[in-house]
Amino acid sequence: MNIELNIANLVAQGIKNLYHQELTATELTIQPTKKEFEGDFTFVTFALTKLLRKKPEEIGEEIGKFLKENNPFIANYNVIKGFLNLKLSQSFWLQTLATIAATPNFGNAAFHGTKVMVEYSSPNTNKPLHLGHLRNNFLGYAVAEILKANGYDVMKTNLVNDRGIHICKSMLAYQKFGEGETPETAGMKGDHLVGKYYVVFDKANKQQIQELVAQYQQDTPNEDIEKLKEKAGKNTPLILEAQEMLKKWEEGDAETVDLWKKMNGWVYAGFDETYKMMGVNFDKIYYESNTYLLGKNVVEEGLAKGVFFKKENGSVWIDLKEEGLDEKLVLRADGTSVYITQDLGTADYKYADFPMEKSIYVVGNEQDYHFKVLFTILKKLGRNYAGGMYHLSYGMVELPSGKMKSREGTVVDADDLIAEMMTIAEERTKELGKIDDFSSEDAKNLYRMLALGALKYYLLRVEPKKTMLFNPEESIDFQGDTGVYIQFNHARIASLIRRADLLHIPYHSESFVAKATLQEVEIELLKLISFFPQRIQEAANEYSPSVIADFAYQLSKAYSRFYNELSVFNEPDEATKSMRLALSAETAKAIKNAMNMIGAEVPERM
Repeated sequence: MNIELNIANLVAQGIKNLYHQELTATELTIQPTKKEFEGDFTFVTFALTKLLRKKPEEIGEEIGKFLKENNPFIANYNVIKGFLNLKLSQSFWLQTLATIAATPNFGNAAFHGTKVMVEYSSPNTNKPLHLGHLRNNFLGYAVAEILKANGYDVMKTNLVNDRGIHICKSMLAYQKFGEGETPETAGMKGDHLVGKYYVVFDKANKQQIQELVAQYQQDTPNEDIEKLKEKAGKNTPLILEAQEMLKKWEEGDAETVDLWKKMNGWVYAGFDETYKMMGVNFDKIYYESNTYLLGKNVVEEGLAKGVFFKKENGSVWIDLKEEGLDEKLVLRADGTSVYITQDLGTADYKYADFPMEKSIYVVGNEQDYHFKVLFTILKKLGRNYAGGMYHLSYGMVELPSGKMKSREGTVVDADDLIAEMMTIAEERTKELGKIDDFSSEDAKNLYRMLALGALKYYLLRVEPKKTMLFNPEESIDFQGDTGVYIQFNHARIASLIRRADLLHIPYHSESFVAKATLQEVEIELLKLISFFPQRIQEAANEYSPSVIADFAYQLSKAYSRFYNELSVFNEPDEATKSMRLALSAETAKAIKNAMNMIGAEVPERM
């Protein structure tokens, strides 16, 4: 259901009758009427002046008069310059409500089967998930759900970075300082334990850098201190040992591989627990340890096609200066891969798994250049899927205390933040006295729902590309632009519907269509609900959950106005009472559907 399209069809019919001109609805511009003017929808007449050889105002008057006289859905009209403002009738809006109520999953598009892969999360197995990962996971999950609602066949994937020098740093620190510690003996989640040793490595390595710099200064006292630090950073005993460990892993050394498997196993168990709490999931998980060698065949193919070239030292490059991207290394002189090599091979691997028309990479904006290079290379190689690849670049999340650094242990872990949010939710809820009749289990579930809803909404209400400041206290507020405010409105409607059901007041039938009377605040609420399909389409086209978050908030605000201005159960007219209950029920459905799309649950009571 698309009201703007319906209006365009009415106008097209009017043009045909008045001027004997055949125009399709898509050729006509229909838009919501601006708030300062009277009307619901506006038809812009300027484009017809040349065709009809009439002034815009004259065209507007003629079409408006024809529609009012010949269509019961047009109650009135006015013309301001080239803008025909149409006021829709009560019968139109009541029929709209009936249609919405009779449409399962209103807002969702029909399944069209276009395949799209959304890759998100992509954690490293040397540390737990943190606040930045929350934005990534929530963004990726929400985009996937929005695309599903827009009719796509979606596969959610996660490429885990489970190998490399950063993984070996945690392994080496554990080997040297761990003394057999396990998640059970430490009383820690496995990912937190491994992350602890990543920090241990960094602290010990910094000490070795200081010692080396002091040694270098004795040998070359006039050397620039920054150059000495850079040299020391590449030559500490710990760094050299980590590099040797990586070499052993790649050679399949049994002891090294066993340690890698054990520590990664701890991390995966921790990740699974966090993902479950976060409410995100994946259809398939890829591992870098299985894909890092992919891409070398692609390099050979590129050399044969003349897309790549070799330098004298044997390294392989691509010249992208014409695209404004400079030259890019795709294979080292010693034959080892770089990140772009792996990503080229993995792209082919994923397409073989799931031949998609679109592939969305949800990765922070520090990788903007990398993805421009990756997509450009794939296009030059003639990959038919390359045109559908898109980097959903997002800004970093900062706290009031500033930026976070994994190696220094200043990152806010996702688990700790969620726990803090649940504590804040519990305190705020108890302050308002909203759970007196809740069991302890129901109360705990409510705190979780409010905490995650607040967190997801706060992180997703902002355009993805923007860097944002996250304030936990501000995000859990029962008033204003917050997830909790939206959740509260849903719970309020659910309570109202439960009461109607107990009183056996009918609101499922269409008996109110010809009898009820609508107030302006109800029409505004209906308008918002009726725009839901367009908002879903807009969010899918822009890969922007903020569109859906804003829809849920605007709908909640409109319902609050309705609830405060009009009575439901004290309304004497039975048809109008049923209509208000039906309108409330459809508002709740739309809020729930929208919030579910961004991964947030809504409570039935608060």
